[in-house]
Amino acid sequence: MPITKGYQQLVAEAMAAVKTYSVAEVRARLNDADVQVVDIRDIRELGDGTVQNAFHAPRGMLEFWVDPASPYHKPIFADEGKEFILFCGAGWRSALAAKALQDMGMTNVAHIDGGWAEWVKQGAPTETLEQQKARRKPKP
Repeated sequence: MPITKGYQQLVAEAMAAVKTYSVAEVRARLNDADVQVVDIRDIRELGDGTVQNAFHAPRGMLEFWVDPASPYHKPIFADEGKEFILFCGAGWRSALAAKALQDMGMTNVAHIDGGWAEWVKQGAPTETLEQQKARRKPKP
């Protein structure tokens, strides 16, 4: 069976349909309580760290974690007052993921142009997984 719509067309269509932020725009909003950056990369891609204060939601589970009817739902995604800004390695998967979430009815979703690669290239704040765990650990 021939492919009638390749990944490039799917990504281009998603990019045209979703809100895209530059690294600088997201960086300026990192401390905004109404923004949640979401790392959708595979766990195997997190060895070099992640965006500071990002929530990790693997691409393969994203729709299940977002949907309140799913047994895998994560309450973080129920906050309609937040804007969820997704990123992946280069911005392709996050565009597709943001489009999928829009198709589910979310209007408070966007993605980062260039993804993790562009974030690191521009020297934006990152943290290791160990730093992230230590920051999230409840204080005694």
